[in-house]
Amino acid sequence: MTHNILIIDDDIELCELLSEYLSHENLNITVIHDGLEAIKLLQNQHQEKKAFDAIVLDFMLPGLQGLDILQRLRHFSSTPVLMLTARGDDIDRIVGLESGADDYLPKPCNPRELLARLRAILRRTETTMTKKKAVLVFELHDIRLDSGNRQVSVGNNLLTLTSAEFNTLHALMERAGQVVTKEQLTEIALNRKHTRYDRSIDVHISSIRKKISAYRENLELIKTVRGSGYIFINDKSV
Repeated sequence: MTHNILIIDDDIELCELLSEYLSHENLNITVIHDGLEAIKLLQNQHQEKKAFDAIVLDFMLPGLQGLDILQRLRHFSSTPVLMLTARGDDIDRIVGLESGADDYLPKPCNPRELLARLRAILRRTETTMTKKKAVLVFELHDIRLDSGNRQVSVGNNLLTLTSAEFNTLHALMERAGQVVTKEQLTEIALNRKHTRYDRSIDVHISSIRKKISAYRENLELIKTVRGSGYIFINDKSV
């Protein structure tokens, strides 16, 4: 199956390199170098009920910054986004994940690693579509997670979660009362292996907590188990 990928990056040489490499891997590549042009294209596609299968988005762009594009995109689309960030800049990575990115990769990036990350995102999306046929609903502490329509609500309030956040919460609620390691969550939610200094799951957990706490204040349902991972509290009295 051929997938359509949009690369938004003003580094022309890098885009040419990635386009050539990814095109040989059964991927259709579209490249845009300007932020404003990119968001206009994405908005037009949304109106035409079209969408890319995944987006590779640079943090620093002319016209409109990558973070601004991501925030605007999340108002109308859940298309998976892999952000490219400056090497060693943890703040960019964390802000990107908190704003709705599914994953990140530092620049300069290796085309082979970028391909592996994209494949992980695409596999996760395809798995999600398959699982919609077997609908599971989890309800704990007034939180309802419906795997069929991929919606989470707290009481009567619908939460806006990214794909990675939904998968993370799904994994925790499905295993409520059990410790789920970062390694397990990374494989389940991001469909890739956890690496030593990878904080993606931590950031996704932090974002989920903030969104839940907006309606369930002072109630910590997702607890950190130091040195192990995370646990969704299953105590009915909480």
